[in-house]
Amino acid sequence: MLTLRIVSPERIVFTGEVDSVMVPGAVGPFEILNNHAPIISTLVEGKVEYTVKGVKTEFQIVGGFVEVKKNNVDLCVEI
Repeated sequence: MLTLRIVSPERIVFTGEVDSVMVPGAVGPFEILNNHAPIISTLVEGKVEYTVKGVKTEFQIVGGFVEVKKNNVDLCVEI
């Protein structure tokens, strides 16, 4: 499982365990799964999707950053 934390300047959007995360990277969308390699990337305007026990949640962002390290995924986004 991945631990996902999504924050925006206004509030904490989500914190919890997820199965996967899809983010809009600068060179195209990419999916983050369990044991993903460490990465820091900018995010562009688009859709963030995360799946918890087969239930998909999605929302639009204007941009931001993602950091993946040891099954922890931190998104700092502007909504």
